[in-house]
Amino acid sequence: MKKALITGITGQDGSYLTELLLEKGYEVHGIVRRSSTFNTSRIDHLFQDFHEDNARLFLHFGDMSDASNISRLIEKIQPDEIYHLAAQSHVRVSFDMPEYTGDVTAMGTLRILDAIRESGVKTKFYQASSSEMFGLVQHVPQTEETPFYPRSPYGVAKVYGYWITKNYRESYDLFACNGILFNHESPRRGETFVTRKVTRGLARIKLGLDEALYMGNLDAKRDWGYAKDYVEGMWRMLQQEKPDDYVLATNETHTVREFIEIASDRLGFKLEWRGEGVKEEGVDTNTGNVIIKIDPRYFRPAEVDLLIGDPAKAKKIMGWEPKVKFKELVEIMVDADLESESSRKGESNA
Repeated sequence: MKKALITGITGQDGSYLTELLLEKGYEVHGIVRRSSTFNTSRIDHLFQDFHEDNARLFLHFGDMSDASNISRLIEKIQPDEIYHLAAQSHVRVSFDMPEYTGDVTAMGTLRILDAIRESGVKTKFYQASSSEMFGLVQHVPQTEETPFYPRSPYGVAKVYGYWITKNYRESYDLFACNGILFNHESPRRGETFVTRKVTRGLARIKLGLDEALYMGNLDAKRDWGYAKDYVEGMWRMLQQEKPDDYVLATNETHTVREFIEIASDRLGFKLEWRGEGVKEEGVDTNTGNVIIKIDPRYFRPAEVDLLIGDPAKAKKIMGWEPKVKFKELVEIMVDADLESESSRKGESNA
């Protein structure tokens, strides 16, 4: 039975990856931060009492800022594969917490790689790199050869993680891969990320729980895919004969505005845009209510205007390509949030 260690196991990607690996017969170990409340809701449906003989999912307390803890866990678990997903991953928050973002997102990667090197554990390592590394894009679409130009402390930290992974692969002959993943979303995405903010916010407006949704840059363009597709790509990278770096993307780009329009249509709103700049509003012409407003506080100090990735290498070498298209992704998320918020509303009225 193969053993996998996942950092960031309680996040969106960690939960889908855990499901995939358990289905494939792995024993899965995950690192979770110690806190006064548990944040394991995304994997609770997978968890069994570790006293049971057939238990294959185990959680360990740890933190990306604690090198000795990371080393002890790797030596204790002796994983065949390590998937490093943990990070301070909110781009806008990284401007408010640049030092913390650098310590966890950049140096956390180094701590794991150095623990692998020092321990001598024979393992394969996956680094969750990001399309935010491309930032002010130099080529369209972006490939594995496109130069980086990060536009946030998060993007800068991910560039460090990318290069230190490549450096340790070449310097110490480690099986270490970078997955340069473009935006990947799902109903499990954090509620402060723009896609979940839109689908959850509009669902709450539909149910009469909120009046309006406050947004930032409506014209930012992103390459959005389905997280469940992307974790399969992570796994495939570590099944190859040689370690390498791969872009995972859809090769399509859509604006935040388009995302809102599809979500609104799914919920039965008839959306019309009025005004310009910070005065722009989205009006539901069915009711005349303003349901989308602009709040300048959500603008980034430096914006990434256009991201679109070319996954040709991943398709050619690994046979990977995304299955869920943009419109279907938005509708999956809207339906899930409408159901979730309806249940909460029912509970509060009971």
